[in-house]
Amino acid sequence: MKKVTVFTKNNCMQCKMTKKFLTAHNIAFEEKNINTNPEYVDYLKDQGFQAVPVVEINGESSIAGFRPDALKQLAV
Repeated sequence: MKKVTVFTKNNCMQCKMTKKFLTAHNIAFEEKNINTNPEYVDYLKDQGFQAVPVVEINGESSIAGFRPDALKQLAV
């Protein structure tokens, strides 16, 4: 089973769309909100990201932004 983590922030439409897509496709995920846990901001910057959402798969590969084409691959 793939471990999927979604880094989000409050009032982010792309974050909401990403979470809705994953839920609709029965893909389990853990949400990490940068507003409630600001330590994730440094983690994401260290990974080269400057915006959310960031979807991390198994702690290795990542998808930036709302990318339904890439997210569909997680349902396979």
